Amino acid sequence: MRSTFGGRLPGLTPMHLRRGHLLVLEGPDGSGRTTEATLLKEWLEVRGHPVVDTGLRRSTLVSRIIDRAKEGHTFGRTTMALLYAADFADQLENKILPSLASGATVLADRYVYTLIARAVVRGASRPWADRLYSFALVPDLTIYLDARPDILLHRAIAKFGFLDYWESGMDLSLSPDRFESFLTYQKSLREQFEQMARQYGFCRVDANRTPEAVHRDVRRIVQEWFTRQLRRPTRPERIDDAAIGSTSRGR
Repeated sequence: MRSTFGGRLPGLTPMHLRRGHLLVLEGPDGSGRTTEATLLKEWLEVRGHPVVDTGLRRSTLVSRIIDRAKEGHTFGRTTMALLYAADFADQLENKILPSLASGATVLADRYVYTLIARAVVRGASRPWADRLYSFALVPDLTIYLDARPDILLHRAIAKFGFLDYWESGMDLSLSPDRFESFLTYQKSLREQFEQMARQYGFCRVDANRTPEAVHRDVRRIVQEWFTRQLRRPTRPERIDDAAIGSTSRGR
């Protein structure tokens, strides 16, 4: 039974939790996450699964505000966490929950795990970050694309020709050298993901390999997960308000 991480959005009812599937692809920039989201969506749709994709900074409410704040390199750490929480809450209410209620598979290209990791690396306590994003639904399946920081660095340079200010953690004054700051920041993020992978039972995929190899593993994990759902006994499931807001691991 799907639940939240402990909090609750106003208006959330058991009907929102009955249907659909919430699948999450997590991992840092350069792990191949967005490419994999595109490939996985196509693969699922060919097999008859209606898919709604979502991700960070896609809300019509605050996404442009976040973009403008990042351009000026004046984004405060607490402000960043709060704006991203508002962005996610807007998408959850207006996109994710209605899609799940309709029976669709929601495929998230990053989730609150990334937001928690970023907040903690920037000085927030883990309990504070957990509470801030506690209204999020626990995903049915989370796949974590794990790539080494040095691999991420080479991919970023090859793709863009430069290192992003925020993805390098330059706002944290880790090092005046952007390359060194990038490696230090990505290492810290990876440590946070490692902790959450153990806590929430992520399915880890080695993302240091080619996109083809990664996609084969992701497809296998998703196929096995759907197969297990089909084998479950078909019986009415009782969902009451007491279940909403309880913390549990993803299925």
